[in-house]
Amino acid sequence: MTETLIVPGLNGSPAGHWQHHWLESDPRAALVEQSDWAEPVQADWLHALEAAIMASRPGVILVAHSLGCALVAALAGRPAASHVGGALLVAPADLGALARTVPSVAPFADTVGARLPFASILVASRNDPYMSFDGARRCAATWGSALFDLGEAGHVNIASGFGPWPDAETLAGGLRGRPAVVPRPRGRALPTRRPRPLPRMETPGTGIGLG
Repeated sequence: MTETLIVPGLNGSPAGHWQHHWLESDPRAALVEQSDWAEPVQADWLHALEAAIMASRPGVILVAHSLGCALVAALAGRPAASHVGGALLVAPADLGALARTVPSVAPFADTVGARLPFASILVASRNDPYMSFDGARRCAATWGSALFDLGEAGHVNIASGFGPWPDAETLAGGLRGRPAVVPRPRGRALPTRRPRPLPRMETPGTGIGLG
């Protein structure tokens, strides 16, 4: 049965994206399919996510990117959440800003204000064009997520050099109850970038660094 569900954001995660690579390399991972990736309907997307969760192994791990993080946040208070073992939330998007160019995104903002009932790690970039680092920190505090500081990593997508990204699987391993090793950024498509210091992970809502 499926042990990991990949939850992309707006327009999906095409070939070359780290989520796409994860799907290709892990037979226990499955994609949460949406009927319309370009014009999301929040209720439809949530229904697809919940159906995929219920069809997966109990304790399934959700791996979300961008708008997919808001979709996972909508699970708070819903029955399907009891089947989730944890969530890796990578580069959430500022819904207000995104809704100005994609109005159909606006309803997602109505369902992201509660603490998640399962363990979660929010991975944030300091130069993400779709979410400020302070905004990501506020999301982590609201959702009860540990905050992982990835440094300057853009939107953690193809454009910022993230193809195969094994560190995402390392972080997800911590949610499965394995030792949570804080990895260095790697697995980029642009290996000539200067290396960055070891990132930090903060406990939920405290700002206290763990790494």
